[in-house]
Amino acid sequence: MGTGRRVRPGKAGVIATLVALTAGSVLTATASPAQPPDQVRPSNEVDPLIGSANGGNTYPGAVLPHGMIAWSPTSTKGDQTDTGAANGYSYDVTRIRGFSLTHINGAGCHPGAAGDVPIMPIAKDVTSSPTADTTDEIYADDFSHDDEHATPGRYTLELASGIGTDLAVSERAGVAEFDFPTDKPANLLFRVSNSLNGSEDAHVDIHAKQRKVTGWVLTGAFCGRRANGGENNRKSYYKLHFSATFDHDFARYGTWRDDELAPGSTTNGGGEGYATGADRAGRGSGGYVGFDPDGEPVRMRIGISYVSLAGAEANLRQEIPASATVDDVARAGRRKWDRELQRIRIDGGTADQRVAFTTALYHALLQPNIISDVDGRYPGMDGRVHRIERGQQAQYSNFSGWDQYRAHVQLLALIKPKVAGDFAQSLFNFARQNGGVWDRWVHINGATHVMTGDPSAATLPTFYAMGVRNFDVKGAFESLYRQATVPHPDGLSDKGCPGQCEGQRPNLAEYLKKHYAPHDVCHCWGGAAETLEDALADYALAQWARDLGETRKAKELTRRAGYWRNVYNPNATEEAGYIQARNADGTWVTPFDPGSEAGFAQGTSATYTWMVPHDVQGLAKAMGGRERAAERLDAFFHNPDGSWAVGGGDPLRYDPTNEPGIHVPWLYNALGKPWKTQETVREIINTQYGTGPKGLPGNDDLGTMSAWYIFSALGLYPQKPGSANLLIGAPLFPHAVIERPQGPDIVINAPGAGDERPYVGSVKLNGKALDRSWDGGVLATRGGRLDHQLAAEPNTDWATDPAALPR
Repeated sequence: MGTGRRVRPGKAGVIATLVALTAGSVLTATASPAQPPDQVRPSNEVDPLIGSANGGNTYPGAVLPHGMIAWSPTSTKGDQTDTGAANGYSYDVTRIRGFSLTHINGAGCHPGAAGDVPIMPIAKDVTSSPTADTTDEIYADDFSHDDEHATPGRYTLELASGIGTDLAVSERAGVAEFDFPTDKPANLLFRVSNSLNGSEDAHVDIHAKQRKVTGWVLTGAFCGRRANGGENNRKSYYKLHFSATFDHDFARYGTWRDDELAPGSTTNGGGEGYATGADRAGRGSGGYVGFDPDGEPVRMRIGISYVSLAGAEANLRQEIPASATVDDVARAGRRKWDRELQRIRIDGGTADQRVAFTTALYHALLQPNIISDVDGRYPGMDGRVHRIERGQQAQYSNFSGWDQYRAHVQLLALIKPKVAGDFAQSLFNFARQNGGVWDRWVHINGATHVMTGDPSAATLPTFYAMGVRNFDVKGAFESLYRQATVPHPDGLSDKGCPGQCEGQRPNLAEYLKKHYAPHDVCHCWGGAAETLEDALADYALAQWARDLGETRKAKELTRRAGYWRNVYNPNATEEAGYIQARNADGTWVTPFDPGSEAGFAQGTSATYTWMVPHDVQGLAKAMGGRERAAERLDAFFHNPDGSWAVGGGDPLRYDPTNEPGIHVPWLYNALGKPWKTQETVREIINTQYGTGPKGLPGNDDLGTMSAWYIFSALGLYPQKPGSANLLIGAPLFPHAVIERPQGPDIVINAPGAGDERPYVGSVKLNGKALDRSWDGGVLATRGGRLDHQLAAEPNTDWATDPAALPR
């Protein structure tokens, strides 16, 4: 993934525009009396371009918190199937082929999914099929970042042809204004089939008398072009419908399919398939409409729906009035973002630190995404249309479980517990529609099977532990317990392996018999990784069972939480023990190299050996004690010469770009050396995160890396799944307030915080001296106040009592 470096923030991070939206419904023209002064509005300190290079895979377009529509450019590297980045936009590619309606923040597959219906303004006549323009020489356009402005809820770009594009959105709809040059043709392409991964089918209809274009695309295929298991996901699972209306008459129109252009045609269709390169290029369909340039921008209003055309039009009617301009929608959207971004308020720090933090919060609030219409209907995982449950506000999706359960879900539970509860209910709804199976990576209504483990079993217990209750608690627990204890036929399938294995608890019968996932018959992406993931998920389920009074199940699951020991080989090398994959006959998988990924998923044994956050004391004992474990941690974060090694690229050391090890800097707390957590976390914050397009160390993974930064900058970190405990470190800012909607806020005071004082000298919790490096779950469930006395040098006495260490 590479190392993130501090880069000067672009215009998107500094230019304040009129953007924001009410709860996604009707727009209002006047600001709330409580609206903060412009100079202190948190939306001013967001740069959506952070992470748009260096593999961060963020996108800069117009979007609201949890929005269904995310209107952002699709770039091109001279190939209509290659955008240069997983989410369709790469800062380093300055040629675009459209503005697409849907995106996923920070997904790692290239391309990931979505990027549906690119809409492209062009200042030339349409004389050939745009699909036949396979190298994007004719119907794409260059641009300069000097002419690009991205702010929360709004995106503007002037193309090299002179066309100005201005976009703003509500939750399910948007408004665009295309300002065409008066001395050139003015046309708009609807590339209905050209989703990032392709499409099975697509359709467009042009209604000239109504000044309207409607259509749909049947697509899906998340991670479908991935080499390992890609064939498993080259399939369709959702249909996106759209309806676009204009304030100008159509001067001309037409459609195309493959290489055939049909001027004057009003209907056409056809998909591109899910192949790659030349096997897909030149296929697909779309339509175009043209205007007589009159010096006034062409205004387009558009609604989308995953249910129906009628749903798209209802979403548009309810959320954006017919007379609304881009300024109107942007102004309302900015109000929405300002309210959301005030859920965590910070004071002090440098200008770059405030931009990095506020943008991280912005990225964390993008998901989960609403997929239900304003009437509550949504597409189920069974292919049928459903309505949200009683008490549920919306159906949410886009669950990057393997990533999100480690930091993002805790942040969601902390600052948006009602959304967290609706999300939990949404995942349960999907599982019931999917034969009781909780898929580990849900995209829209598709079960994609991506990654490994059982992340739902780590996520919902965490929600519950942190006080989230607005979902079917009993039903969800019983369903997840069944998945963890009753073998499913899919668990014996190798379809999609590795990377997209069908079984959510692969070969569960053998796992329950052996007490580990045998690598040679596990039907999974690495037996050692699967064992660790399942042990951690079982630990979280055990805590939930205990809280629900399910004593027998809690004991059973607690015992299983210790199965990690069965893949810890104390003699893996002559020097040290490591997590190592085992075969069904009990033998270790050899040859063994701690820098190898054999038996693991997107990581090495050197990283995965630390993936036991629920039993750090047990792991330390297995390593020879806390002192020895701390020495090994030192070597994990440093080169042999003592210099820091936190940028990734070394398989034996810390990788800030991927999830299995992102908790590891905080393990020093449990080893009785919290000052080493403080200095390590600060080094990562200062060198791997920053401003500008390269401001993330790697894939944001649906807000996970942003959530890591938020917690770490606040001097807090979730200890383990299934728990409300927060580990305590050194805050980056002198003052912060975390708004808790369900009770008292969390107030963090750290006078003098900054690079000169990166260490904790002492801490008070609610006015009482705290001599331990964790809060006991108080802050997340009841709120409270932390008062730090920070220091320039480490306090090697604070929080070191063995009896008070995190467990």
